[in-house]
Amino acid sequence: MPAPGPAGTCESAALWLGIDLGTQGVRAQLVGGDGTVHGSGGAPLLRGRRDGPRHEQDPGEWWEATGAAVRSALADHPGHPLGAVCVDGTSGTLVLQDSRARPVGPGLMYDDARATRAPAPARTEAALDDLAMHLGQPVPPTWALRKLLLLASEGRIGPGARPAHQGDHITGRLVGCPVPTDPTQALKTGHDPEHGWPRAHLDRIGLDPAHLPEVVSTGTPVGTVAPGAARHTGIPAGTPVRAGTTDGVAAQIASAALAPGRWAATLGTTLVLKGSTPRRIHDPAGAVYSHRNPDGGWLPGGAANAGTRVWSHALPGHHPADLTERARDLPVPGGATYPLTGTGERFPFVAPDATGFDTGPGSGGTDPAQRFHRLAHGLAHVERLALDRLRTLGAPAHGLVTATGGAADNTWLTQLRADVLRRPVLVPAHTGSAFGSAVLARAPRGALAATAEAMVRTARRHEPDPARADALDEAHERFLHALAERGWIAPTRQAGRP
Repeated sequence: MPAPGPAGTCESAALWLGIDLGTQGVRAQLVGGDGTVHGSGGAPLLRGRRDGPRHEQDPGEWWEATGAAVRSALADHPGHPLGAVCVDGTSGTLVLQDSRARPVGPGLMYDDARATRAPAPARTEAALDDLAMHLGQPVPPTWALRKLLLLASEGRIGPGARPAHQGDHITGRLVGCPVPTDPTQALKTGHDPEHGWPRAHLDRIGLDPAHLPEVVSTGTPVGTVAPGAARHTGIPAGTPVRAGTTDGVAAQIASAALAPGRWAATLGTTLVLKGSTPRRIHDPAGAVYSHRNPDGGWLPGGAANAGTRVWSHALPGHHPADLTERARDLPVPGGATYPLTGTGERFPFVAPDATGFDTGPGSGGTDPAQRFHRLAHGLAHVERLALDRLRTLGAPAHGLVTATGGAADNTWLTQLRADVLRRPVLVPAHTGSAFGSAVLARAPRGALAATAEAMVRTARRHEPDPARADALDEAHERFLHALAERGWIAPTRQAGRP
């Protein structure tokens, strides 16, 4: 007889729902225990606002889009019992909410950097330095903790306006009340993944720890879907809801790259690289941070500002698929473009003043295909530098890379990444964070890696082309030299050879 799943469902018959809150939209996937996707849905987020360092979204739109995406995913299985639902969100995105988990004000997005325009008093900065020493890593301006300090200084935090991370906020909307957070989402709010909230340090910087959420292990049951949320989403009322995670960790789960040496590279709007280590990786510069692995050990990695967002910014009116067909026949370029749209980089190096640039001979001029070609090479070089950075910090970075995110669908770009990285790159059959959240929804405590191995299937394997290795290595050296000239990396840095 099949083992019973949550809420009395039959494990073999249950379906598991993952919800992913991204920068540009909400996605939902309904997944069976064998990894078969039974339904997918998505809805765009259109009401965001960028104004200099400010980046806000409307949390009401998050909820509207969640309802639309989930209803679409469940359309062919109305009323089917679900084993559980799990939500992931962008790391460092924050919103204030009331006692019913309804939003109070806008959502401050992960890259909102307004704290740089409103520096804390010297006493608070000194306390933040002490907290950074306690945590073993810096507290950058875009961290949720900095946003909380800004909101607290404006008197906006109180009993009727408590902070919540983006994924936790939507989880709370499903349950009908605020829910605990998990260590991955709480990290950028100053949570110590080894010892809990550092209450004395938080008091010193002016934050009342009583306003912060409880922290439970990733995947812990936190409630059930309330009747009102059931009407909005189509999820059966009473369905178990589990504590979620960040979108980067969810994408890593979707790749099954949870063993030491394996790495998950999510390339979408931004590049996120994550792996698994038995010991915590410390990076004094703060480019790399480590989440708790729900199975034990650590999940180190980092998130770049570089990513595919640069395509629409640099090549308006051109579709990447059309440009890819033209780029396929181009030789290895003499240079590459660093793929940034704004100012500042956070991984694989920290450079608040970094901007996009083109280096090396043959800039591509105004030809869209050549410009796309150089942007693609720049993305691959950033990814290689990121793995090299992790290796120098002591992480085992020798193994396979699993590619997830929207860019993994581009076979030419994925092959280019394998060639530049000089290692095989695997592409799972399902590459999104929503799938990873569905895996997390199903995973028993302490068995996340085993559950991911059982559910994740490989769709493609890209082997590096040795005939291109020398030319790409030379291009990578030029790329590193250009970064060193700008002072963003050490001038003595050498290209890592996988």
